[in-house]
Amino acid sequence: MLWPWSRSAHPIGRPALLTLLGLLLLPAAASGATPRTLSLAEPAAAGMSEKRLNTIEDLLGEAVREGRLPGAVVLVARQGKVVFWRAVGDRAIIPERRPMNLSTIFDVASLTKVVVTAPLILQLVEEGRVRLEEPMERYLPEFRRHPAGRATVRHLLVHTSGLPSGLPREDTSEGPAAILQAIRRERAVAAPGARYLYSDLNYILLGAILERTTGRTLSALAEERIFVPLGMGETAFNPPEAWRERIAPTQILNGAPRQGSVHDPLAFRMGGSAGHAGLFSTAMDLARFAQAILNGGLYGEGRILAPGTVALMTSPLSLPQAKGRRTLGWDVDSPAAVRGIHSSPDSFGHTGFTGTALWLDPPTETLVVFLSNRVHPDGNGDLAGLRGAVVSAAGRALLEGPDPEPASPPVSIQPGVEVLGRLAFAPLAGRRVGLVTNQTGRDRAGRRTADLLREGGVRLRALFSPEHGLAGSAQGPVPTGRDAVSGLPVHSLYGATLRPTPLMLRGLDLLLFDLQDVGTRFYTYITTLGYVLEAAAAEGLPVVVLDRPNPITGRVVEGPVLDPDLTSFTAYHSLPLRHGMTVGELALLFNGERGMGAELTVIPARGWRREQWFDETGIPWVNPSPNIRSLTGATLYPAVGLLESANLSVGRGTESPFEVLGAPWVNGDALATDLTALDLPGVRFVPTAFTPNASAYQGKACQGVRVIVTDRERFRAVQTGLEVAAALNRLYPGTFLLEKVQQLLGNRTAMAWLRQGDGRAAAGAEPEALEAFLRVRERYLLY
Repeated sequence: MLWPWSRSAHPIGRPALLTLLGLLLLPAAASGATPRTLSLAEPAAAGMSEKRLNTIEDLLGEAVREGRLPGAVVLVARQGKVVFWRAVGDRAIIPERRPMNLSTIFDVASLTKVVVTAPLILQLVEEGRVRLEEPMERYLPEFRRHPAGRATVRHLLVHTSGLPSGLPREDTSEGPAAILQAIRRERAVAAPGARYLYSDLNYILLGAILERTTGRTLSALAEERIFVPLGMGETAFNPPEAWRERIAPTQILNGAPRQGSVHDPLAFRMGGSAGHAGLFSTAMDLARFAQAILNGGLYGEGRILAPGTVALMTSPLSLPQAKGRRTLGWDVDSPAAVRGIHSSPDSFGHTGFTGTALWLDPPTETLVVFLSNRVHPDGNGDLAGLRGAVVSAAGRALLEGPDPEPASPPVSIQPGVEVLGRLAFAPLAGRRVGLVTNQTGRDRAGRRTADLLREGGVRLRALFSPEHGLAGSAQGPVPTGRDAVSGLPVHSLYGATLRPTPLMLRGLDLLLFDLQDVGTRFYTYITTLGYVLEAAAAEGLPVVVLDRPNPITGRVVEGPVLDPDLTSFTAYHSLPLRHGMTVGELALLFNGERGMGAELTVIPARGWRREQWFDETGIPWVNPSPNIRSLTGATLYPAVGLLESANLSVGRGTESPFEVLGAPWVNGDALATDLTALDLPGVRFVPTAFTPNASAYQGKACQGVRVIVTDRERFRAVQTGLEVAAALNRLYPGTFLLEKVQQLLGNRTAMAWLRQGDGRAAAGAEPEALEAFLRVRERYLLY
């Protein structure tokens, strides 16, 4: 899902302590398992109740109606699966109402402390440039005569420095230097380490330590060391003017609401960038950060902290003269915490004055992002209990588990493009988009994905077409052209080049992929998918795949697996011939197993189950290519299409491609008799005669068989195809070019069995390779 990007871990200081903590305290995702990235998923896939999650929307709606806040965005994810992401109410009331949406940018206030300042300090601890037990005065010498100068970096992180909670209201200091002078004028309220008192001053000083130690501004450090590595492309201090319309305004000051300038007075007077406040971000960007913490400091290929450092950062500490616990930045269970009643003891989070919150629960791998602008328009919004209630609802959804299956399945499945539409195309907001698509990229009403995007305000800039072109009717190489409806350029990925070139990608911010696959390894659309991922990774472009059902189910997997050295345009990856995966799942597998490092989001098809065939989805059939004209053709394609490289007609140029096969030298009766004697499950063979008007044996009379599926649940396409090849070789040795079958079969062991006339053994060749694939496949399944 769903949306990401240092490429290396920082060297870690105090290795023995941090390594030990990492081993003892890290969640499974950070201690050996593959780190998770975010993708949209059904709640059941994460073991959560959809009905209970939907009560979050009810809670928010009631609060909006009561005038407690204008609107909010909430995101819940578990095990990397985004199971709830909703926008409720308005992002602005004055000067006019503007609806809240998923891509709204918020002033996140004190979340700055845990998203920017604490992680940056701990990065310098890893590098040996800052020590947690060193006094602040070592880094800020002007505090040597101040009682708080003896407070350590750890004291500042945990709010036990002895400094007051803030500067007096009458203070009007302007600029970072003047603010530091004002802090020096404040009297300490306790000795360092003697008392807990939450204070913005602690994190202002930590921000100053960061800038003094590195010689870089806080905003530059955050961009280079956190936002870019994690792919937080919509997070910044002092956001650019281009973002202004998407920013939720805060309190009215001097007659107008603040929109794009920080609400916090001290951060405002410091120029908008401070260690305690000033950050602007979106729900998805904050979810990326939270997932990185749950992963042990890693998201995708971007690492911001070593695993042991994350363990150190999130370990609970008791608070002197106060109830509850905190960590080096986070709140665990102090009176101000938004802990839900179902949160685990090791969970933690933080809040922001403007109406924001993050809550992370490592044992359950759950995260909650709550964003609102409750201070708009008059500063009187009230979130009392609301953030905690939302966290509680998420915990209850996990406690209750998946909802019971409905008595009857839904009549229609929503393809990924419709799910994206329900999200108001938020993942694409502000991006210049290129769309890889053809005639199959459409919703259930038949509207093209390209048109839906343009109508939804998406900045669609270019189209890319696979084999058979944008309309899906071309044979042979496809030229580049223009879309007659939109006027957009259409770059062919089956012509002069098979891959997107840097020139094609120039001026784009994101690639969207929406093609219907047919579930067979040698169908070229999935190779195009792989090439798109490779090109996007090379150019640093995010990829969003709009998923669609596997038309021949995602339940059955048939080998043999492709030999790794036999890859080609019809064999991109070592998959079985019938892989049992959707195009979105394949994208995840390609990206993960081939180490591409693409920033990949998959938007799943809503409601599809692995055992469902295409005619059970309610989605209208659209021919994915000129010769796959029905679900029957798609079902037979792994059997009959497998033999196309040999000297056979597979029905191209007839009314039923891939449902018949033959040649002028075949005796249809003999072949049907031979195949019938095998008693293959779910299929029968009828002698037939046909004359193709295109492709192999064009204009020549052929005999052969019609392949009729009698029980599609029992039918095994790959075994059937290989038994046909073995029969043809038995009946017509030397005439049937058996060796040509290897071009699409792609497995030497299976080919050896075929030469011996054993199609069943060929289909089951190298079972250990198939078992290995199934184990890998399991990690990437979305349904």
